[in-house]
Amino acid sequence: MGQAASQSVSAAPSAPASCPIDHSAMKHPAAPSSSGPAKCPIDHTKSSASAAAPPPAQCPISHDADQLNPLNQMPTLSQAPAAHQESDLPTDRETSSIPRDEGSRWEYPSPQQFYNALVRKGWETPEEHVETMVQIHNFLNEQAWLEILKWERKENPSEDNPQLARFKGRPGELSPKARFWLFAGWLLPSRFNTEPPFDRHDWIVRRRGGEEVRYVIDYYSAPPEPDGSPVFSLDVRPALDSVGSIKQRILAATEDAWANFREESRRNSSQGAH
Repeated sequence: MGQAASQSVSAAPSAPASCPIDHSAMKHPAAPSSSGPAKCPIDHTKSSASAAAPPPAQCPISHDADQLNPLNQMPTLSQAPAAHQESDLPTDRETSSIPRDEGSRWEYPSPQQFYNALVRKGWETPEEHVETMVQIHNFLNEQAWLEILKWERKENPSEDNPQLARFKGRPGELSPKARFWLFAGWLLPSRFNTEPPFDRHDWIVRRRGGEEVRYVIDYYSAPPEPDGSPVFSLDVRPALDSVGSIKQRILAATEDAWANFREESRRNSSQGAH
């Protein structure tokens, strides 16, 4: 404004970064590239002749509370072209399918706002690829919301209008589950993924009656399709910060285990019959 069971979606792991697209050379959409944890792009080791010492490294985005939108922990982004921008980018914003409250839905940033956000973070971004990046960004968030609706309907089948109250991007902050899978990949690299998620979001969902539930979303990159189209996997689940969410996670894990056991039993029976 994105798995108790993982869901692969064509448009998920690489190191924390906000944009999943490799900008080094893109004639066609390419697989997302890995990068290190987000950091300030400005070299603070060089000081001017008049400066006594270089200033301390800092994030290019201001995190002062009075300058951030409390709903998404992001600054208000301008629709004006960035400095040194060579081409015009669309300023139209797409409305998502995600309810914000009873009467409105969340809007995605325009390509111009998306580009401005990347410029603020100091990331080199080919202007000709921004619209594709916005499409991928929007697609992933729509898929994340569909996964949340699956969880919500398991918890309460009559719940038909949950809302996304607010959210926060947390790139570079590994969730406990992501750390677990990284450790598993370190122990058994041939079986488990060895790459961390490239992004993480925390979404606060408001249920009917006002109850709020936090969901954690880990975004992973996967090997691209044969035609070069990027593939992503989303791990969407309720955070383990309430009794109800813990119960949901245990029930989901039990269901998955039984489903796998029954499938394996059917497979063995079929092979034995032959």
